[in-house]
Amino acid sequence: MQLPRELSNDVPVLAEAFPARLADDVQDVLAVMPDTRFAPVPPFEVEVQGETVAIPSRIYNEEPTANLQRPLTATQQGILHCLYSRHSDGLVRQRHLEQIVASNEPWVAPFVVQLAGEYVLEILEVISRGLPGLSTPGSAQRRLYGEFIARNPAFFARTERRVVSYWSCYYRWKYSAFGTYPGSVLLEAFRAAVAEQVDRPWPRHTPPPLADTGTGPA
Repeated sequence: MQLPRELSNDVPVLAEAFPARLADDVQDVLAVMPDTRFAPVPPFEVEVQGETVAIPSRIYNEEPTANLQRPLTATQQGILHCLYSRHSDGLVRQRHLEQIVASNEPWVAPFVVQLAGEYVLEILEVISRGLPGLSTPGSAQRRLYGEFIARNPAFFARTERRVVSYWSCYYRWKYSAFGTYPGSVLLEAFRAAVAEQVDRPWPRHTPPPLADTGTGPA
C-alpha cells in the first residue's frame, strides 16, 4: 500500500537534517531506507557552519539491509548513520552512533551532542570513548565541538538541563554527586572545548561538578 506523502522518505524533515551541499547524497540515502508507518517526531534546529539544519527528534524506519547499504559512499554512509542515531530504538541509536562519533565532519556534531543529552548510559560511554580529543587542548575534536556549541548556546543549555534531569530521574541512586555521572563528565569536556574556542568561561546550567546533591530522588 502506498504510504501518504508525509510518511515517505523524501519528506523535507529528513532532507533538511544536513547542509544543502549534501542534498544529492541525502537523496541517495533516503532511497535505500525502508518507508516508515510513522512520521518522524518534529525536528530540532541547530546551526552548522552558518547554515540552519532541522534534525528529526526520532525516526521509525527499519534499517536497510547490508546489500542496500553497500553501494553508498563513505559520506552517504555517514549520513545514514546520523539519521539512524535518531531512531526510536536505543540499541539502534547506539549501533549507528558508534560509526560516526569519531567523525570530524561538522554536520555530525549535532547528532552526537543531542545523544549526550539522552538517558541511555551506554550511549554516553560511547561518546566519551569516541571523543578522546575533547580533553586535548587544540585538538581537531575540541575545535569541532567548541565551534558547534559556540554557534548553538541555547541548544547546549537545553542539553545540559536534560542531562541533569535524566541523572536525577534514573541515575542519582548510583551517582550521588552529579559530577561523577558520565553525562556530567562529558558536559565538562564540551564546556572546556567551547571555552577554548571563545577564549572565555562558558555559562553553566548544571550543578557544580563536585557538588553532592544527595541520594534521594528529585
